Amino acid sequence: MIKITLPDGSVREYAQGVTGMDIALSISEGLARNVLAAKVNGKVVDASLPINEDSDFQLLTWNDTDGKQTFWHSSAHLMAEAIEALYPGTKFGIGPAIETGFYYDIDMGDKTLSSEDFKKIEDKMVELARQKNEYQRTPISKAEAIEYFTEKGDEYKLELIDGLEDGSITFYSQGNFTDLCRGPHIPNTGFIKAVKLMNVAGAYWRGDVSRKQMTRVYAVTFPKQKELDEYLHLLEEAKRRDHRKLGKELELFAFSEKVGMGLPLWLPKGTMLRERLEGFLRKAQVRAGYSPVVTPHIASKELYVTSGHYAKYGQDSFQPIRTPDEDEEFFLKPMNCPHHCEIYKVKPRSYRDLPLRLAEFGTVYRYEQSGELHGLTRVRGFTQDDAHIFCRPDQVEEEFMKVIDLVLYVFKALGFENYSAQVSLRDPENKEKYIGRDEDWERAEAAIIRSAEIKGLPTVVELGEAAFYGPKLDFMVKDALGRKWQLGTIQVDYQLPQRFELEYTGSDNQKHRPVMIHRAPFGSLERFVAILIENTAGNFPLWLSPDQLAVLPISEKYEDYANELFLRLQEQDLRGYIDHRDEKIGRKIRDAEVSKIPFMLIVGEKESAEGKVSVRKKGEGDLGMMPIEEFIQLAQEEINKNIARIG
Repeated sequence: MIKITLPDGSVREYAQGVTGMDIALSISEGLARNVLAAKVNGKVVDASLPINEDSDFQLLTWNDTDGKQTFWHSSAHLMAEAIEALYPGTKFGIGPAIETGFYYDIDMGDKTLSSEDFKKIEDKMVELARQKNEYQRTPISKAEAIEYFTEKGDEYKLELIDGLEDGSITFYSQGNFTDLCRGPHIPNTGFIKAVKLMNVAGAYWRGDVSRKQMTRVYAVTFPKQKELDEYLHLLEEAKRRDHRKLGKELELFAFSEKVGMGLPLWLPKGTMLRERLEGFLRKAQVRAGYSPVVTPHIASKELYVTSGHYAKYGQDSFQPIRTPDEDEEFFLKPMNCPHHCEIYKVKPRSYRDLPLRLAEFGTVYRYEQSGELHGLTRVRGFTQDDAHIFCRPDQVEEEFMKVIDLVLYVFKALGFENYSAQVSLRDPENKEKYIGRDEDWERAEAAIIRSAEIKGLPTVVELGEAAFYGPKLDFMVKDALGRKWQLGTIQVDYQLPQRFELEYTGSDNQKHRPVMIHRAPFGSLERFVAILIENTAGNFPLWLSPDQLAVLPISEKYEDYANELFLRLQEQDLRGYIDHRDEKIGRKIRDAEVSKIPFMLIVGEKESAEGKVSVRKKGEGDLGMMPIEEFIQLAQEEINKNIARIG
């Protein structure tokens, strides 16, 4: 007998060789009908795989991330079967699950695949799925695997087999299709009820531009048609909210080929939005005891050699800037932390000086590949709301928790209420990726885990996601469409103080090393704005909106009154514009609505005569005519309500 420990901590005994499906049936037949795979001692396996030792055990369904990934990887095999049936002779590269479904890289020879072929492939996949063919796992020798794919004439699979060890190779078969695969897979194709091919793209074999370009087919599947319909609706909503589209429509930012790819230009309205965000965080930082600093956009190569960043990222940075002095090399600043270490060193520090909190909205530059650039979410020049806290070892947890409070304050202010925290640790099996002593890493990791527990944060632990110099706490936020984004981050670092030989004099009159905490609640300001645009669909809260109001005179006869009115609004720190165009009032109202202006103030004969204004509010319509003082009070109350909410 073996002991099986379930996620709730309960332990059950089964005969050796029991499968995940056997365990599911022993719990509930209803549960068993929904099981896609199992997790045994942290590894995802087929639900039919025998278990021969005491194990921690979890059943995986569509509601589990690993369950979805297994479902989508199995769907990739189903798509390959359909394509092979429709286009005999197709050769196959790899077909992994991804965050939004799956893809398969295929080589169709002289044939080409386009969106016009999608319906035919989808119909074939549904037809094959209804056959409920089992996914059957077969261990196979290397020689047999080579023989199979040699006969089939698939050089891509033969190349993959060449890198595998004999005794570790498995095939998976369903229906009339067999593939080289480690698995795992769902029990049978019948679970796949809804299919949608999304798009095709070119992809070089194994990412090598010198190799043949294959066709990459992207798709997604679901266990219910209703879920596919909801997903496609969300995609349409995402297109409507796309920050690149709204950024252009709302005149927030632009890109120019002459300026360079991935280098955004902030237009006046976007700059106002940016400055409101920066001003909001600056005030919060002053209250929290931060001191502002400014550092140059370039620095000597030696700075980044000392920090270790050059060894890790030098090849991915912009190339060195050379001066007339042949011995000088400068780099565009890829991060702010080494500069802040040098600020720390400008004078001797005492234990009484700590913690020292240095904050900077510092613009940094990183050479992202052109194919990875995407609006504001992936750029080559971006501003970080960066700060570095230099503290004593006994202050680390307290300071870390204060930063957690600041991050959550930012989220609350901007309406991000659905979030979790990811504890990103070293990969214990690959320590050469990181710098520093094991004991320092252990202390840093323990401080992060304890701080998150004390604050009651919902957390998940991810191995191998730490920065090369220290572990971190990454905040994962879900937006209005349920998409997950990594925003704020906090990192504990024992390494840079060592590399820069930072010191303070302790109460014992001896020299000690400070600990460094890196933090950025927004992360990249560009990326944060992109996510904010999409989360709000461009309908920013009144306090943040670049234009809070538009004054709309019915005709030029009322422009003097409109100008007088606008001046009074500006005196009350309300922002906006007067629409002086020679257009009908209906057109002015529609254009203001398209521009997502929160308040429209319409002025005509009656308003001018009575010293009033007719007010329309976005999303609520006509609020009627009111004295200007009443409108000012209405707007300020809405702004103050938001400030009180985040206060």
